[in-house]
Amino acid sequence: MPRLRLPLASAALLLAVSACSDHIIAPSAPKAESFSAAMSSSAPDQASLGLDVARAHVMELRTSAAGNTPSNAAGGGGGGTGIVYHGGPVLQAGTKVVAVYWAAGAIYNGGPTPGTTGAGSADASNVGYFLNNLGGSPYFNINSTYTDGAGAKIVNAVSYTRYWANNASVPANGASVTDAQMVAMLQSGITSGAIAYDAGTVYAIFTAGTVNLGGGFGTSYCAYHTHGTVTVGGVAKTLLYAAMPYDYAYPAGCTASKSSPNGDPAADAEVNTLAHEIEETTTDMMGSAWYDRRGYENADKCAWNWGTTYTTANGGVANMKLGTKDFLVQMNWVNAGSGGCLIKYP
Repeated sequence: MPRLRLPLASAALLLAVSACSDHIIAPSAPKAESFSAAMSSSAPDQASLGLDVARAHVMELRTSAAGNTPSNAAGGGGGGTGIVYHGGPVLQAGTKVVAVYWAAGAIYNGGPTPGTTGAGSADASNVGYFLNNLGGSPYFNINSTYTDGAGAKIVNAVSYTRYWANNASVPANGASVTDAQMVAMLQSGITSGAIAYDAGTVYAIFTAGTVNLGGGFGTSYCAYHTHGTVTVGGVAKTLLYAAMPYDYAYPAGCTASKSSPNGDPAADAEVNTLAHEIEETTTDMMGSAWYDRRGYENADKCAWNWGTTYTTANGGVANMKLGTKDFLVQMNWVNAGSGGCLIKYP
C-alpha cells in the first residue's frame, strides 16, 4: 500500500499509526491525562518532537492478522523474495536495546526494582533473558538476509545494553499515552543520565496493566515501533523506540493463546511482540527500507505464525530454545531464495 503522508493535527495524538498492512490503523484520541505537573508542563508538542507523523508501524492483533498466513504472505512483494528495498537506513552493524520499564512496580517476574537503572545483563526477568540471548541466535540470523544500501548484510547481533525501571510520572491504569509523552519521558531519562542516547538503540517502553500506549492498544494493535527527536547536548537527535504495552491484558488479541513455556504467561506473551518490533526496527528503522508493496515489514509477513512447535517440560508450547529456555515466537520473513516464513536461518 502506498505510504500516505498525513497532515499535522492539533489533537493530543498526532501520530497516525498504521498496520504495515492493507489498511491504515489510526489510534483513537487519548484521554486527557496529567501524569505530573512537571511532565505536562515540559512535554513539547508533537511537531517540535519531530515524530514520524506519516505513520508508525504496528503489530496487528492476532485476530486481525488471521489471514496473513505463510502461504499467502509472499503475495505482497514486488521482487523475487516478496519484499523489496526502498533505499532507507537499517541497523546494519547490530541492534542495541534499552528496556524502559515505566511502572510503579516490577512489571514482569524477576524484573528490575522500580527506581533503578543498570546493565541489561542484570535484568532477571524472562523478558531480560530473551533480550540477552536473542543476538547470535539462528532466529535473529534471519535478519542477515537483509542488507543496507551498500549491500552489506545486517549483522546477527543484539546487545541488551541497559534497563531503566522508571517509577516517576507513571501513567494510570487505562490511561492513553501519546507519543509526545513517551518521547518526553525518554528525554527525561537522557537528561537525568538514567539512560544514554545512542542512534543505533531501540528504546523499548514497557508498561503495566491496560496502560494504552499510543491510544489503540488492544483494539487496533499490540505494539509498534517508530521514531522521535530528543535533544542531546543542545543538538536534535533521532531516537528509535518501540511501544510495548502489557500484552497479557488482552489475551485474545495480543497473546498466542497457548500454554506458557516458562510458566510466566505475561513475559512469554511479551517476548513475541518484542521480537517483532526489534526485527522490524533492525530492517526498517525509519519506515523507508525493507517492506513489500502492501507496506508489510518482514515480521508483519509472518505475524502470529509459529511454524513447528513442541511441548516443553512444564507442558507449555514453544518453537525455539534460546540459551537454556524455551520460547514461542512468531516466524520471520527470510529475504533469500523465493522468500518465506522461517523460525531460523539457514
